[in-house]
Amino acid sequence: MDLIAFFQSGGPFMYAILVVMALGLAIALERFYFLSKTHGHTKRIWKNLSPMLQAQDLERAYENVKVLNSPLATVLEYGFVRRKAKAKRDIVDAAMEEGIMEVTPELEERTHYLATLANIATLLGLLGTIIGLIEAFTAVASADPAEKADLLSASISVAMNTTAFGLTAAIPLILIHSYLATKTTRLVDNLEMAAVKCLNLICED
Repeated sequence: MDLIAFFQSGGPFMYAILVVMALGLAIALERFYFLSKTHGHTKRIWKNLSPMLQAQDLERAYENVKVLNSPLATVLEYGFVRRKAKAKRDIVDAAMEEGIMEVTPELEERTHYLATLANIATLLGLLGTIIGLIEAFTAVASADPAEKADLLSASISVAMNTTAFGLTAAIPLILIHSYLATKTTRLVDNLEMAAVKCLNLICED
């Protein structure tokens, strides 16, 4: 089937679904880039800080994280500030947990929109099909009896195009949402693991 003809025959709902799909893909690309970049920064920051922490060079480690713009740097800075104030281990731990709670919304930002957009694409497809069927039955009501079957068949085929296109947009968005949600969870787990390792290295009491 000619894709242009398929798209044009679906009516105005096809354009609405196309906008939803484009918006979803734009969000997906932005989130994938951000999460991948953050994951790389997290690994590099921990690789650089680990020798300093093992050497108990906390001042140098603090100066390093203070100038970095990264979720891990934010989490560790919370802990370093408390440790410099001679706080106990549980206070430092609570400070890092607070840091994780602060950066988590930034990591999860906009990802949930993908599931919403997938649902919208599906519903737009169904709505377009229902409206198309209403128009089809209205049109054949006044048609010649000999032509009704062929006309109805062709009209239903066109009406179903919006459902097909809606599902075509929704399925990839659902899969991408699942992938990005898993990637975000893994990144949060890495932050928590780094925070625990840092805590064990800077606090003995």
